[in-house]
Amino acid sequence: RWTIGWDGRQVSVKTYPVSVEYPSPLTRRSSPVEACRAEVRRELGLPPDIRLVVGVDRLDYTKGLVEKICAIERLLERHDAHQGRVVLAQIAEPSRTGVAAYREYHARVAETACRVNARFGTENYRPIILLDTRHEPSDVFRFLRAADVCYVGSLRDGMNLVAKEFVVARDDHRGVLVLSAFAGAARELTAALIINPTDLNACAETVAAALCMPAAEQATRLRVMRSVVARYNTYRWAEE
Repeated sequence: RWTIGWDGRQVSVKTYPVSVEYPSPLTRRSSPVEACRAEVRRELGLPPDIRLVVGVDRLDYTKGLVEKICAIERLLERHDAHQGRVVLAQIAEPSRTGVAAYREYHARVAETACRVNARFGTENYRPIILLDTRHEPSDVFRFLRAADVCYVGSLRDGMNLVAKEFVVARDDHRGVLVLSAFAGAARELTAALIINPTDLNACAETVAAALCMPAAEQATRLRVMRSVVARYNTYRWAEE
């Protein structure tokens, strides 16, 4: 506990990590996980056996979208078996479109996705699907339920609630969270696979490990993380 002396008083300074609803009302309204998997793959034009990596971020240079796309490129370089079988679906919500730096970053993300698709794509396969429009929370929730891997690659983040939303969404105890060490959520969700998002080789190998993780290990890690979010949900945060 920290204290600050101010104007003759001692003021306590504490941390209150923001959280999400647990349980989520979206869980009750959403389709079962297997139905979400089928729906999302159908919407994206993907065969049922495609392994799906999902990212959900604002189009912001702090979120590491270019690095994430390049990490998937490195995965395909280093692991031939994943070529044609793994797709990154990146939801990239437009942000501050009136600011030139953000428009330039959007263009850079799109150009990087096009380059990787030109390199590894085929007539019927795009490894990067960039969804750069606004999505409703219910749609984001479906994508999180449909994912084999949720990839949070922030270069700097106060918390990153997407990581916690993924954990809440997976009541089937399946799926793997790949989480940047530079997101605040990494302090709490220690059962995630923690990465340095700028180390592309390590990120590629971590995604490869996530795609091959046994179901029992997925379940163990998710149960640990769900217990953390259940204990420290948004209601407890507000109360404290």
